[in-house]
Amino acid sequence: MKRRLNLVKSGLALVDKAWGGFYRGGTYLLIGPRKSGRTLMALQYAMESAKNKEVCLYFTSMRPKDLLIHAASIDFDLQTYMNQNLIIVVRVAPPTDIYQSENPDNFLVEYLNDIVTVIDQYQPDRMIFDELTPFVGFENLGLLQQTYLQTIEAIEEKNVTSMLVLSEPATPLAQMIVDSLAQYSTAVIYLQKKTSESGNGAPGGKATITPNIGHTEGQFQADFSIEPYSGITFEYDNQPRMQNPFNLDELPKTPAVNSPVANNSSKYKPITNVDVPLDKLPFTNLYDLSEFSLILNNQIALYKSTGQAFSLISMKLDPIAEQQRILTINQLQNAVRLATDKKDKLCVIRDKILILLGKGEDRTLANLVTKIKQNLPNTDQNYISMIMKYIYAFTYEASDSVVNAEQLLSEILEEEVN
Repeated sequence: MKRRLNLVKSGLALVDKAWGGFYRGGTYLLIGPRKSGRTLMALQYAMESAKNKEVCLYFTSMRPKDLLIHAASIDFDLQTYMNQNLIIVVRVAPPTDIYQSENPDNFLVEYLNDIVTVIDQYQPDRMIFDELTPFVGFENLGLLQQTYLQTIEAIEEKNVTSMLVLSEPATPLAQMIVDSLAQYSTAVIYLQKKTSESGNGAPGGKATITPNIGHTEGQFQADFSIEPYSGITFEYDNQPRMQNPFNLDELPKTPAVNSPVANNSSKYKPITNVDVPLDKLPFTNLYDLSEFSLILNNQIALYKSTGQAFSLISMKLDPIAEQQRILTINQLQNAVRLATDKKDKLCVIRDKILILLGKGEDRTLANLVTKIKQNLPNTDQNYISMIMKYIYAFTYEASDSVVNAEQLLSEILEEEVN
């Protein structure tokens, strides 16, 4: 039972049943469109906190009366808990004057820093920010990542378990902002509204919970409804099910004879039969191709001037694995990301995952593979032994023949022919 000691109940049946709750001191994103139930879920999280005699700090731009009405709709006497100082509601004004600022990004930095200041003042056990979207509309995504990471690290150091509510991204820039926040968060809860042609029935939709750090049980999905005086209720058969369930007995024991990766690649080799001791799994960094190229060029220049070696691993998934619903490239990407350190740099390009390993004796493919095994969607040993035959990789070692990142990446990304 020791594994449950660092978990707290969330008040959301799907999360509590699938994961056992939230990690104490974790940061969780709740993302969804308007009227999808986000505020009701946040209130259920606050109610669970109050029931356990924990102090919850609730940031909201909603009028206090409106928030009380929302709470009453799920039979939550918010005012009573506010009078007991178990729930502290802090009303925040959206940054409407941001466009009058000479530097809008710096203006938003101050807003995020103020969250830590208020937490220092009230010292809560849990925190909700409903919603954070207006406060993270940075133009400089690098500054956003830096500020957000500093903010959540300051909050997590105080052992505060946070739920941050965000709107569903409607533009490519908004999606990049959400992705920037998600990669540094413990997990994401994503809500999709139910579409009904008749308009009949209780409102609701589908909820997907996706771990980023820990929660090795994996990703789960369930339908939910919004019921009067009950709030968010989830619909599943006894146990939540993984989004991509499979039967191990029905899976092929070896890659198909016509595997395009196995037949056409002279460089890529299966990463089977590799095992070394497992280290702690920290955060990692994911970059787009242009950023990754810049980092790689810097690493090459450092090697030429100082002789400091580096390793660049290219990993790819046999398409047969996706065709047979055994493993997707996104699931592999998540496993690799969880298996790498913050100093390692990642880039995903189509069916390839590039990993630039930082300096250190343990920065090897063997160590990386062992960690990847621990973060696959299923940790059954039969599944792991089988799926490793569908994952291929090779390593570029630093050498004097490398001119620049463009040359190296073009060799990696070129399409292999029969």
